Amino acid sequence: MENINIIIADDEELFRKGISFLLEREKNLNIIFEASNGKELIDFIDVTEELPDIILMDLKMPEINGVEATKAIHKKYPDIKIIALTSYGSKSFITNMIDVGASSYLLKNTTPKEVINTINEVFEKGFYYDEKVLEIIHTNIISSSGKRIKSDLDNNLLSKREIEVLELICEQLTTSEIGEKLFISPRTVEGHRNNLLLKTQSKNVAGLVIYGIQKKFIEITPDINF
Repeated sequence: MENINIIIADDEELFRKGISFLLEREKNLNIIFEASNGKELIDFIDVTEELPDIILMDLKMPEINGVEATKAIHKKYPDIKIIALTSYGSKSFITNMIDVGASSYLLKNTTPKEVINTINEVFEKGFYYDEKVLEIIHTNIISSSGKRIKSDLDNNLLSKREIEVLELICEQLTTSEIGEKLFISPRTVEGHRNNLLLKTQSKNVAGLVIYGIQKKFIEITPDINF
């Protein structure tokens, strides 16, 4: 199993130490830094030679909050995946974090097993949304009356193969699994995924999933298993 480098950003030291202790018991998880606020986090990333794969990001922090930190980091380091880990579970907080590029959203009262599972899922697939978050995304799409979706006049926006890849991304298949299913190489899958990101103007794979929901490549149902 590939090692995953993690940064924890939270202004509560006791929580940081606790989650750090929990995660470092896993053989593949490596905590490389703990930040007490968004500024400290950004300053570290700008000078470190070892970038994190994943950041566990609290929302309400001094100096620079989690939303602004996510926005800044995602713009400069798009390959770093950010998981919101916070006490705030309102629709506005969740929607805001997803809009600025978060790959997942967890509440602090979640189980340790779920935190570890989410980290591994995000590392492997680029995103992980549970049923509650997906419902909020779906509701937000409906209430926005399609304003956030790319023009439906663009009927030929995606090729048939790109649509196939997008559908499999929405099913949470990894790059290698998509390649095996479509009988193409992982590099070819990556190429299609990069084209999808450009064409749909998505920030990351999580954005592609939202686009897939908008275009009904994935349906939100009560028994959906994310």
